[in-house]
Amino acid sequence: MATLLVVDDDKDIRNTLCAFFAESHECHSADRAEQALAFLEFENYDVILTDLSMPGFDGQQLLKRVKQTHPNTPVIVISGTCSAEEGQSSLALGAFAYLAKPFRLEDLEETVNRALNSRLPSVITSN
Repeated sequence: MATLLVVDDDKDIRNTLCAFFAESHECHSADRAEQALAFLEFENYDVILTDLSMPGFDGQQLLKRVKQTHPNTPVIVISGTCSAEEGQSSLALGAFAYLAKPFRLEDLEETVNRALNSRLPSVITSN
């Protein structure tokens, strides 16, 4: 079972994503990037899902920090602004993938599974 970290200031999105992944993965959530960074001091995550637009540190700042401290951890960026420039910038900073909101949960699940398979071939993912 893989461990996911969902970072989003929108409680409904955090709850929806954690509920969706709960059957196949352990899922933790943070309501801001600073909280996620605190979690990363004590926990290793197999995949991090982060929103871009949040108060305080934004998702790109979180992405940069994760890539410095946990370079092998795939980060999937999700955003409601749907900007091609944001997507390209996130990928250039090392994001595994960029998904624009609204997205299909099945698409996110497939992206998480690809990220897990790219990092940890021994992790068994369910479809």
